[in-house]
Amino acid sequence: MLIAAEDLGRLRNEIERIDRALVGLIRERVRVARLVLEAKEAAGLPVVDAEQETVVVRRSSTLAQAAGLPPDEIGEVFAHVVAITRHAELRWKRK
Repeated sequence: MLIAAEDLGRLRNEIERIDRALVGLIRERVRVARLVLEAKEAAGLPVVDAEQETVVVRRSSTLAQAAGLPPDEIGEVFAHVVAITRHAELRWKRK
């Protein structure tokens, strides 16, 4: 498939649309994390669950490999997403 130079703007717009969707999904994940925090507090559980965080990162690596993406790099991305979520939970916990 040959892509013409004039397609560059359209393709960049498509990447921007995908980036916006990713940010929206992270926002949704953080919103659900607030509900998870409430459930943890109701159950008397700690905010940070390192075992569950490891499960999430490993699962993302497995999914990445199945999708033909680099599992280690996708795992790193998800480790950052988990950290963003954890930081949000800890901020809410302090309030």
